[in-house]
Amino acid sequence: MAYDDTWLVVPVYNEGQVVEDIVRDALRTFPNIVCVDDGSKDDSAECVRRAGAHLVQHSVNLGQGAALQTGIEYARSQPGAQYFVTFDADGQHQVVDVQRMLARLVEGEVDIVLGTRFYGNVRRIPLTKRIILRTVVLLSPRLRMLDLTDAHNGLRAFNRTVAEQMNITHNGMGHASEIVSMVRRYSWRIAEEPVTILYTEYSREKGQSVVNGVNILFESMLRVGPRR
Repeated sequence: MAYDDTWLVVPVYNEGQVVEDIVRDALRTFPNIVCVDDGSKDDSAECVRRAGAHLVQHSVNLGQGAALQTGIEYARSQPGAQYFVTFDADGQHQVVDVQRMLARLVEGEVDIVLGTRFYGNVRRIPLTKRIILRTVVLLSPRLRMLDLTDAHNGLRAFNRTVAEQMNITHNGMGHASEIVSMVRRYSWRIAEEPVTILYTEYSREKGQSVVNGVNILFESMLRVGPRR
């Protein structure tokens, strides 16, 4: 299957150690990748250039939500763009999972597919992260109402309709809850797809702590308005 109509959107912040290899690997399957360098202090931008992806740069660090919105706006402005994927730069996401998610979109039954870590064996997920993510679900009426298990998974695939309507205003990590709010607001047809997250030593060091996890929940509750 060709993916000429698909764009991967990759937020990048100080990922110079790994981003070149990750982008090169993804480009073997997906010819259209835009990386948003969110004010990195290292050589991330040069690594992206060497890998051969499109590059957009923020002059200062604005946050992952802002980087995603910038990337989505860039991707949806490209001729022929129909499908969009948010993909992390730290090596946790896998191309084979993206392919399954896109297959579901092409079938036309859903508008957006979220990756979930919570099907099958969850013991590979670090305990602290499991606790944080489960707590977010328990405390979020929206997640329970939509029957979502892992809304803070950064691997998402969506169609042109969603891309046109998506307007992420939360610059920080709470953007995931804002996206869930948009699912209800715009009545996007949503599904989850089991994915495998690779927790390498590098990605663990870059991951969210307990304190950051609580901050994500707190910020999301402040920013996301009343249920609609």
